Amino acid sequence: MTVREENKCIYVEGVRDFRLKDIFDCGQCFRWNAREDGSYSGVAFGRAVNVNYIRDDNSGEGTLVIRNSNLEDFEKIWKKYFDLERDYGEIKSQLSENDTVMAGAIAFGEGIRILNQDEWETLISFILSQNRNIPLIKKSIEEISRRYGKPVEDENGEIKYAFPEPEVLAALSEEDLADCRLGYRARYVLETAGTVASDSAELYKKTGESYESAFKYLNGLCGVGPKVANCILLFSMEKYESFPIDVWVRRLMSVLYGTDPENLKEIRECAEKNFGRLGGFAQQYLFYYARENGIGK
Repeated sequence: MTVREENKCIYVEGVRDFRLKDIFDCGQCFRWNAREDGSYSGVAFGRAVNVNYIRDDNSGEGTLVIRNSNLEDFEKIWKKYFDLERDYGEIKSQLSENDTVMAGAIAFGEGIRILNQDEWETLISFILSQNRNIPLIKKSIEEISRRYGKPVEDENGEIKYAFPEPEVLAALSEEDLADCRLGYRARYVLETAGTVASDSAELYKKTGESYESAFKYLNGLCGVGPKVANCILLFSMEKYESFPIDVWVRRLMSVLYGTDPENLKEIRECAEKNFGRLGGFAQQYLFYYARENGIGK
């Protein structure tokens, strides 16, 4: 992998196992939107960028282009954000060995990478995700950011908005959030914002602690249950053994692996037996494959 900067663009050559649609449309993030040219624009870590990926089908490698960025931000943010130093070819090989179901899911979503997102934004995003479809989740997050986040310029000079800090949301009321259409989740957001704002270092410290410690902390926050906690652990805290179980996962595990959709213990044990410490990667391949193909609908 080689990296160069040119005219406020970063070019990362030699990137394998990478496809933008798979990454941004697999349910792990909500601030990226596709453009007509196949690129995606989004806001993360207070930066508004546009990304594209040009693949050479002969070699299987490609060039990742990040517009409105620089080498310093690549080293500090984007290299880790896109998990570029991980060998996904090896992960896919391990998961698909002697598992034809997983092999099919991987073939469908072969370009998925687990993003390393900001812990705070991921926490609130998945609190808002409960019992809602992705367009509604994205709309609420964008509205919160537009109203209360700091403005940032994208590659075209247009104003986008970073996700607001905990203390900003903690100072609001449910009435302030009414136009963001959060429903009953508004109380969850405000209470959790207050908890995090009182000691934001505690949230970020959990990334370096054990799965059990981080899970216990998250599960104690207002509006966070086991499924939401596992999403946060997987998508922002590098806990790749996490296996979030929602309605889709219950159904797909029943259809694909024969588990009882009402027996969460059985589903967890099946995931641990089949996927082990790679459970989070497996969950994303399976979830994306099942949702996009209507399996278990």
